[in-house]
Amino acid sequence: MLFGIAGGLVGRAKGSSFVLWFMISALVPFFGLLTAIFYRSENRELRRQCPSCGRVVKLYDALCTNCGAELAFPERAIASESQMRRRMSA
Repeated sequence: MLFGIAGGLVGRAKGSSFVLWFMISALVPFFGLLTAIFYRSENRELRRQCPSCGRVVKLYDALCTNCGAELAFPERAIASESQMRRRMSA
């Protein structure tokens, strides 16, 4: 149970789902927690804006998660969520 809570907290801190990482870490205790620790941080990923609907999506997305438009690789990326928070607090 403690591995599940720890994995959920680590996953949530990295911008992912608490419930998902709780279940993974509780079902596979030691390795689930290690996976949560070494998983990439979603809030550090660069973003871009969909030209069709204007929704901001991750840079690595090939399709817009809102309208389904196919996205070409942009010339300019939008700062990540963590970079935006640092700018706001400074």
